[in-house]
Amino acid sequence: MELQNYSSSTSGFILLGLSSNPQLQKPLFAIFLIMYLVTVVGNVFIILAIHSDPRLHTPMYFFLSNLSFMDICFTTVIVPKMLVNLLSDTKSISYVGCLVQMYFFMAFGNTDSYLLASMAIDRLAAISKPFHYHVIMNPRRCLLMLLGSCTISHLHSLFRVLLMSHLSFCASHVIKHFFCDTQPVLKLSCSDTSSSQIVVMTETLAVIATPFLCILFSYLRIITTVLRIPSTAGKWKSFSTCGSHLTVVVLFYGSIIYVYFRPLSMYSVVKDRVATIMYTVVTPMLNPFIYSLRNKDMKRGLKKLRDRIHS
Repeated sequence: MELQNYSSSTSGFILLGLSSNPQLQKPLFAIFLIMYLVTVVGNVFIILAIHSDPRLHTPMYFFLSNLSFMDICFTTVIVPKMLVNLLSDTKSISYVGCLVQMYFFMAFGNTDSYLLASMAIDRLAAISKPFHYHVIMNPRRCLLMLLGSCTISHLHSLFRVLLMSHLSFCASHVIKHFFCDTQPVLKLSCSDTSSSQIVVMTETLAVIATPFLCILFSYLRIITTVLRIPSTAGKWKSFSTCGSHLTVVVLFYGSIIYVYFRPLSMYSVVKDRVATIMYTVVTPMLNPFIYSLRNKDMKRGLKKLRDRIHS
């Protein structure tokens, strides 16, 4: 039998989704629709609260508002298509659509990680150099950090998608995932993917490890600085400003490291779906709660926004 090549623009893939059980499709649709709406509404409120309150016009909240915007984009790349497929019999995605989804998924996801690194640098500057904080984290530098985050992430995505576009896909065109991610798509290729895997792992390590090591270095410096503070109250106050950010970092990077930093031979469909849901759906949904529930400034900003809406 002649193998059909699915790498042409006229062919597509089938996204297997979260479950093949027909009875679970509608309950899963309802759950993820609610999660998506909570994500969008929560992050929009964070953005509006920051932009409407002049007291929140600081580097920390500048990065937080952009993180919220990226979280909305990040989940929108994946969840709406997943919701459509949950109610569809075909569950198909075109070849071009798959590459486009892959591109923006990686672009927004990596921008998220660089923004988290920027926020770690911001906290380091605020705690270790409080008297020079506004000089170090001036508006121009913050804007350059944002633009740098976006540029690096989009170049990474472009390189990855160009690499994937040269692969051939024969026989099976069923992606055992709920979106077009690198590992499950590589699994389908009938090309020799050994060199692609090495390039993907090396380049991914460089792009993802850079912000992660930056966060790690920043927090080591923060801990060293805070331990020098004589009063317990002073130590607690300094650490409390980092609690929300650190929680998001652990959730985001914990699941990413599990999914991506393993050989393709160790790829597990079920385990990877669960881990991927954590950083693509759950973490963006929780971010507004994490940053608002323990943050007095954000609570005040959200209250001010609520009063303005009701007035």
